[in-house]
Amino acid sequence: MTVNKRLLFGSLAVAAAVIVAVSIVAANRSDSATANTDDDVTLTSSNDLSPTIGTNAAVTGRPLPKVNVQTLAGDDFATADLVGKPLVVNFWYSTCAPCKKELPAFAAVQAKLGDEVRFVGVDSLPPSANEEAFARDKGVQYELFYDTNGELTSAVGVAAFPQTLFIDAKGTIVEQTGELTAERLEQLIRTKLL
Repeated sequence: MTVNKRLLFGSLAVAAAVIVAVSIVAANRSDSATANTDDDVTLTSSNDLSPTIGTNAAVTGRPLPKVNVQTLAGDDFATADLVGKPLVVNFWYSTCAPCKKELPAFAAVQAKLGDEVRFVGVDSLPPSANEEAFARDKGVQYELFYDTNGELTSAVGVAAFPQTLFIDAKGTIVEQTGELTAERLEQLIRTKLL
């Protein structure tokens, strides 16, 4: 009997991924079931789904992680310095089709509400004049940072792009979503942050 090694190893990899996904879901359900004291934070997402392969982790209720992102010049910028004003953080990159579609919406809402809410774009690619120019061509005027080492992206469990976090002035993530229209973005800002 001949065994196709590629098929065997591919099957083992898929099985391992399924086991990891099931373990994550089970652990999260167990954690949220036992979180019942005043000091515990129960994590929920806007659609109350536990994280699975290909989806973003539920981070609503958690603080914005204190890590460094990079500026276009490659300098470190501490995310802790973003806290103090209501904040919208959009995770994007230029070859992401839904990201391209929603950037003009973010630009429009930032032009309208930018005095009340800080907008930040976090690109998952290394600092690049091309990425910066791409966003600026879509009308983006807010701050852009780069998560070159994936530290922030990993800390908030972003697996699918775009992902947007709404963070109150104290630094707590109060909502998270995927792709947004200008109307929905403004509605979430007004109901969750203002």
